[in-house]
Amino acid sequence: MIIQNDYVDLNTPTGLMRTYIYRPVAEGRYPAIIFYSEIFQQTAPIARSAAIMAGHGFIVLVPEVAHELNPIGTVLGYDDAGKEKGNNDKFAKPLRDHDTDTQAMVDFLQQRDDYSGSVGSMGVCLGGHLAFRAALNPALKAACCLYATDLHSNTLPAENNEQTLNRAEEIQGELLMIWGRQDPHVPDEPRATINQALRDAGCDFSWVEVNGQHAFMRDEGDRYDPELALQCYQMAVSLFRRTLR
Repeated sequence: MIIQNDYVDLNTPTGLMRTYIYRPVAEGRYPAIIFYSEIFQQTAPIARSAAIMAGHGFIVLVPEVAHELNPIGTVLGYDDAGKEKGNNDKFAKPLRDHDTDTQAMVDFLQQRDDYSGSVGSMGVCLGGHLAFRAALNPALKAACCLYATDLHSNTLPAENNEQTLNRAEEIQGELLMIWGRQDPHVPDEPRATINQALRDAGCDFSWVEVNGQHAFMRDEGDRYDPELALQCYQMAVSLFRRTLR
C-alpha cells in the first residue's frame, strides 16, 4: 500500500511528545501500531521500519521516547556520543512516564476517524521493552518485542513492584518475543529468566530465537541481517493482522 506520513505534538503529563504518524493513503479505517524506537529516537532506520508496517495496512505511531529530556525533533546519532546521551536518558526517565505516554497515544487514536479501534505495540531494543510495557495497558491487544533490553535486570527507574517483568501477569494481549542468539545485551541466561517469568505469569506468548546479533533489524551498520529482518516483519504483520482485525 502507498503510505503518507505526518506528525503531531501530543500533550502528556510530562510535556509535549512529538509523535510521527504513518498510514495508508487509501481511505478507510485501520488498526494501529505504536512503534517504540531505540534510545536514539526516530532515526532513518526506525522511520523505514514504521513505513514498512504502515504499508501493510496499519496506522503507525512513533513517539519520541525521551521527549522530556530533549528538544522536540531530536535524533541521536549511532555513535559514542549518541549512545551515551541515549543511555543517560533511558536511566533518567521513570517507567511510569512511559505509561502515560502510551495512554496519550491511545487517547489520540480514539479521536481519529481512520482508526478501527484496535491497537498493538512493536519495538526494538529499548523499544522492545517499551512495547512489552505498553501491553500492560488493557487497550493493547498484541505486542511484538524485538531483542527487548532491561526486562530481566530491573534497572530502569521504578520501584521493584513496578518493574515491567514483575507485572507481566497484567498483560491481556498476545506477545511475540523475538531474540538474537548472539545478542550480548540479552544472552542465554537472561533470556531463560524472561521466558520462565512469562510462563509463571500465564502470558499468551510466542518465543522466537534467531541467529542474529543485537540490532539485526537496523538497516544501517554491520549487524544488519536483511533476511532475518524480512522474516521478523512478516511475523509481526501476521501477529497484528490476526489480533487487531
